[in-house]
Amino acid sequence: MRIGIFDSGLGGLTVLKSLIEKYPNHQYYYFGDTINIPYGEKTKEQLLQFSDNIINFLMSKKVDLIIIACGTISSNLYDELKNKYNIKIIDVIGPIITYLNNSDYQRIGIIATTMTIKSKIFEKKVNKYIISVPCPMFVPLIENNLLDTLEFEEFLDEYLSNFKEKMIDALVLGCTHYPLIKKQIKEYLGNIPLVDMGEIIANQLTLQNEDTFKMELYFSKVDNKLIKNVHNIIGEYEIYEKKL
Repeated sequence: MRIGIFDSGLGGLTVLKSLIEKYPNHQYYYFGDTINIPYGEKTKEQLLQFSDNIINFLMSKKVDLIIIACGTISSNLYDELKNKYNIKIIDVIGPIITYLNNSDYQRIGIIATTMTIKSKIFEKKVNKYIISVPCPMFVPLIENNLLDTLEFEEFLDEYLSNFKEKMIDALVLGCTHYPLIKKQIKEYLGNIPLVDMGEIIANQLTLQNEDTFKMELYFSKVDNKLIKNVHNIIGEYEIYEKKL
């Protein structure tokens, strides 16, 4: 199967990695829109334009399935995009909602981009007690590889300190970038289970393994820092710059 995956930048690679680990013999086409990152602070109109451009590009690759590996697009535009295109499109929020509603967790923390939190999609669709916190600085700090800075530590404390007091049963990493700081979040929160979008979607998706593995990685803006980050996350595959 030819699978297209897109996100604003590095985050969707966490979904791609989970899929490759479970379904290694497929053809994957990834697009990271690094020229327009971060998506979490954009308008719906901007996000729709970006999504249209990327979906049309992925369809030109003759993909059979498109995965929106971006919590912001998934929470704000999934229904519109799904109904607009004659191709199967799945998102990363729906599988998380299904997982949470079927879980034993009663008090659930959500961290995500500002746009995702404002959509209130988890409060509307998850029948549990939800505590949600927008984390607008995490994506730029991750993309710029600033995780060893005092600034990152300060934002980690600002965004997560409330969850220690609220005694949550689990924390949803509601942006696909956040598994890239899973280690730091675990160290801060201790034994609270972390719900990872990539792992959930890989477990819920059913694909027949095929014989051929292929991966093409496209980004709208490529520099040496991006290349290093991509190689650290997914391995040393060739990276292509593609402006849409």
